[in-house]
Amino acid sequence: MTDQQQGIPERAPEAERNGSKVPGWLSRLVARAYTLRGQLIIPYALLTLATAMLGTYVVTRLVTSSVRERFVNQLYEASRVAADGVVRRERSHLRTLRLMTFTAGVPVAFRSGSSDELESLLLPIALNEQAESVVAIDLQGSELLGLTLDPSAGSYAITRGSDFSGQPIVEDVLAGRQDAAGDKFVGLIETSYGPHLYTSAPVRGEEEQLVGALLLGTRLDSLVADLKSEALADIVLQRPDGERLTSTFGETDGETGEVYLPPEDAASLSGLRLREFEIYDRAFQAGYAPWTARNQALGVLGVALPSNFLVAAESTSRNTFSLLFSLSTISIIVVGYLLASSISRPILRLRRMAQAVASGDLEQESGIRRPDEIGDLATAFDTMADDLQARTAEAEQLYAEAVERNRQLEDMYRRLQAAQQQLVQSEKLASVGQLSAGIVHDVKNPLGVIKGVAEELLEDKAPGSPEHESLQVIRDNASRANNIVTDMLTFARQTPPAMLRRDLRETVEGSLRLTNYMLRKGKVELDLQLPPDPVTLTFDSQQIQQVIINLVQNAVQAMPEGGRLGVHLKRDDGAARIDIQDTGSGISPEHLPRVFDPFFTTKPEGQGTGMGLSVSYGIISHHHGTIQASSKPGEGALFTIRLPLQAVPDPASGEVEA
Repeated sequence: MTDQQQGIPERAPEAERNGSKVPGWLSRLVARAYTLRGQLIIPYALLTLATAMLGTYVVTRLVTSSVRERFVNQLYEASRVAADGVVRRERSHLRTLRLMTFTAGVPVAFRSGSSDELESLLLPIALNEQAESVVAIDLQGSELLGLTLDPSAGSYAITRGSDFSGQPIVEDVLAGRQDAAGDKFVGLIETSYGPHLYTSAPVRGEEEQLVGALLLGTRLDSLVADLKSEALADIVLQRPDGERLTSTFGETDGETGEVYLPPEDAASLSGLRLREFEIYDRAFQAGYAPWTARNQALGVLGVALPSNFLVAAESTSRNTFSLLFSLSTISIIVVGYLLASSISRPILRLRRMAQAVASGDLEQESGIRRPDEIGDLATAFDTMADDLQARTAEAEQLYAEAVERNRQLEDMYRRLQAAQQQLVQSEKLASVGQLSAGIVHDVKNPLGVIKGVAEELLEDKAPGSPEHESLQVIRDNASRANNIVTDMLTFARQTPPAMLRRDLRETVEGSLRLTNYMLRKGKVELDLQLPPDPVTLTFDSQQIQQVIINLVQNAVQAMPEGGRLGVHLKRDDGAARIDIQDTGSGISPEHLPRVFDPFFTTKPEGQGTGMGLSVSYGIISHHHGTIQASSKPGEGALFTIRLPLQAVPDPASGEVEA
């Protein structure tokens, strides 16, 4: 009820009571200033206005300095990324050199000086590893074979007979020297295709005697191009004496000379040095640092970024904060209105909530915490809604518990079925193992006698005679029978795994390296997916490698016309999971339950004994893991191996296997 309705005369503004005439709009404005809404808005607006003006000035100055600081930090980071890129390239050289030096036949070809044999051995590796230059050098420092990628032709130019005896990285290797990093050395060598960064490594024979040296190189032009894409900055390379090598700015001396450090500065460079220059009408800021590899100074590595954006950033900052100041002023008006409306909003909210509760929605809470009557009303409403919700939740909880118990029973039933199936398989393997161990020894000796007698008789028979062919059949079938009983003996006498904690990724990669020739010969494309971080667990690397090789071999044989082989390693619910999937003909449903049975095989006669998957099953079981097969005819087969990430206690001793 207003003052007029209560019979109380309305208060006149102070100016009218004093007899002065004030415009109506001004008197209404003054009157509103004394209301609660006005008392909230006016002080807040004045304080916000002053804070916004001061903040605009301070933040603009801070952002300007921050932009410059971020630019310098970006330059430092680009320099670090470029240096890391050189290290990665050096490691790539070392990996390829190890592959070449350990390739069968390479030491023999060095010893005999056969450049043609070296070409047949090293050229495929160079093509596969995308090496830009490979040089084979004998003990006198003479070039046996040189493979250098011609950028214009896109093919390798082959050279022979060049003298490398004066190169330090060659002399160090041929002299058998070693430094703190080992017996590999790094250096720059000028070639007809431009300067190259070379890594040298010794080549040793069977008795570890030195038979020569291998050099693997990368053109500096391609190196700086790769570093530019990684560091997102232009790259400059110089020798320690300041001699210019190459840069991503091009080599027009009149325009790009400023990108290089003066010779005296390059010779005295010890840490990161910043420098500004202008090229192509653009301003750049560059950082120069010593270029080292394997603790050896190779020269100067420079990283340059355009700096003309700094001026634009400062101008943008001023415009941005001017806009923010304008928006903040508008925000003050909006906030003042919201403050004035804060009294009516809680009441409207309580009304909407009461309507929602009446319609059956009990998930309601006012969220109003105030020390006044509205707060008391909101608290009482929340208490009523909580009581209703608690009773409803109790009924829902009873229902959820019943559902959860049913789910647990279903899960226990599934695990029981899996355990029962595994127990049946284990009993099969144990029975066959006992049978095999009992008969293999008695069968193996007569087979050896048959094979030996057949081979002796073959020496006395003329090739092509009926007797010679019959004896060959006897010898070959005796050998095949001997292989079968050998597999049975391996299955029956599975040695306990040598459990060591190691990275499973290395075992998977080693297995695929051993089967690389098989994959290429079978025209099978490999899809290898490994996690970036180590997958460390306790296992016998040799036995797990045997399982993987067996599965890969089976997959290749299932794809006689070629196909795609997926090998995926990942972590899955406390276990390391290996999926090996092919795109072959698949396994028929009636054969799928028997794939791990001993002596069961669908391969043509003479191509398998049916023991490979049984042995693999036993190995995985000894590792407390599981191996499963799934397939759809015509869509290939999938074998899934799961090995526990945590060591499992030995059931006999109770100790955790190391």
